[in-house]
Amino acid sequence: MCSVCRYFAIVIYKFLILILEECGGDEAFLQYSAKKTFRISTGPCCCCCPCLPRVPITRRTLFLLKLGSLQFAIMKTVLSIFCIVLWTNGIFSPTDLQITGAAIWINPFVGVLTIISLWPVGIMFMHIRNTLRSIKIIPKYAMYQLVLVLSQLQSAIINILSLNGIIACSPPFSSVARGSMLSQQVMIAEMFIITLVTWTLYRRSYEPVKLKPYESENNLDVFKLSLKPTLDVEHAA
Repeated sequence: MCSVCRYFAIVIYKFLILILEECGGDEAFLQYSAKKTFRISTGPCCCCCPCLPRVPITRRTLFLLKLGSLQFAIMKTVLSIFCIVLWTNGIFSPTDLQITGAAIWINPFVGVLTIISLWPVGIMFMHIRNTLRSIKIIPKYAMYQLVLVLSQLQSAIINILSLNGIIACSPPFSSVARGSMLSQQVMIAEMFIITLVTWTLYRRSYEPVKLKPYESENNLDVFKLSLKPTLDVEHAA
């Protein structure tokens, strides 16, 4: 399951990059979003805080969004290696949920990192979803969210049930082994169906999205000044 979590950590960052590439890259997105703002009161962090101020879209803000998604892919790998080292020394055990165990501290920290990495993707999606509606960005985002629920939440629920002995043991398999086996079998069937749906979404040909750069009042004034001599010549003729 650690490999699945690390893979999904990379998927979070790549989906954010996908949204930016569909806009034409960072420069095209920044030109299109000049003088606009991000609404940061989105899930999963601040969906219940509508009073939060809007954040201006700058190159620094875009960098922080990318960093927020990328940190989970890096930290998840580091923590997985750290857990393996602790496990080989007999310190770490996923079934040890006592206050003195390492799992009770590492797992909540991973959960916080997951929420932080999902937040930038939610902010970007809420900002650009109407613009990219023609390339089916909403169904793609729905499939991305569904993979999150199945690979993270569903697996966590099954693991909790197996650790508490609710999933009965069946020799030679223990309760934890049966829970892991059940989780893997269900996920294989679910991911096969999601793969078929996602394949139809990403293999379809779409018209490229052309974003119009933001035109400030200064640009409009320059355009009017350049147009005025032409109009004077036409009137004189």
